[in-house]
Amino acid sequence: MSFERPWLLLSLLVLASAVGLWLLAERRRARYAIRYTNLDVLASVAGRPSWTQFAAPVLFGLALASLLVALARPQVDRTLTDERATVILVIDASRSMQATDVQPTRLGAAQNAVRTFISRAPSKLRIALIVFAGEAQVATPPTRDHGLVRESVDNIGNYTVFGGTAIGDALRAAVELGKQALSEPPAQGQTAAPASPKDFRELTAASTPPNKQSLVSILFLSDGAQTRGELQPLEGARLAKDAGFPVYTIALGTPTGTVPAPPGFFNFGGGAGRRILVPPDPATLRAIAETTGGKFSEARSAKSLQTAYAGLGSRLGRKPGKSEITFLFVGAAAFLLLAAAVASALTSPRLP
Repeated sequence: MSFERPWLLLSLLVLASAVGLWLLAERRRARYAIRYTNLDVLASVAGRPSWTQFAAPVLFGLALASLLVALARPQVDRTLTDERATVILVIDASRSMQATDVQPTRLGAAQNAVRTFISRAPSKLRIALIVFAGEAQVATPPTRDHGLVRESVDNIGNYTVFGGTAIGDALRAAVELGKQALSEPPAQGQTAAPASPKDFRELTAASTPPNKQSLVSILFLSDGAQTRGELQPLEGARLAKDAGFPVYTIALGTPTGTVPAPPGFFNFGGGAGRRILVPPDPATLRAIAETTGGKFSEARSAKSLQTAYAGLGSRLGRKPGKSEITFLFVGAAAFLLLAAAVASALTSPRLP
């Protein structure tokens, strides 16, 4: 715990001095004897000294101490929501995401995990969604309306995506969307205007200002290797690195995942009409995360995918900071003052 005005804690020394003077006065008063002829009557009036007689003064002193500590503005270290932060979700929606090695399907497990991420994310965090296969499409621009993002997640299957997996192009789209979010921040509670791929290409490639570099994070999920696109994966990763956007990658699926072979596909190992392997590419996704300063996760089950997204939802969009807890000490002082009043009423001497 720290204090915004630590010098005010010196007032506790004044309080301690006052308490010391009061105790000294009590001891000096006890030295003087008073003659009284009828001791039985005196005992019935004064009663025997008890620790309860000190309850009210002690509680009152603690209340004053709590108020003095409150004046110093106590603070504790906490993880706080960064209201300027944006997280861009990038989800692979290629044909291989229909594999059932992750239940119910890879795409279904990804949708469930993203919903978990949204539920864990700070309410003021701006979230965007990009869906990609052979090309990348902006499903939801950066917005604090998490319900809108969740609706887009539910409808991922309705987006028209071309065949293949363009990891590099998807990263470029995410970087450009992140730059747009920083250059034109929407008003609180508002949604950024939709942008077309052409708008992205025409967006300035100027470097992101240093004080904004950590405000955008990219959460990238894919289940396959690059098969299409203009940019290679590490070229897209370098764009994210130059912009200062860390990319958190998740490789989804198992090496034995399969999907039905497309019509007309001929498998030299087993003829036509059979299933084809669609293994993930963890090496490439790990390299992307390491290049950009993000983290890599490998999910081979729906449970591990949920865990990865839940952890990121609780962490992304937050920053270390200090939170003031003055109200706690003020509340404690009020309670102690009330307790001191009750103790005083109960322990005050009464005439028989």
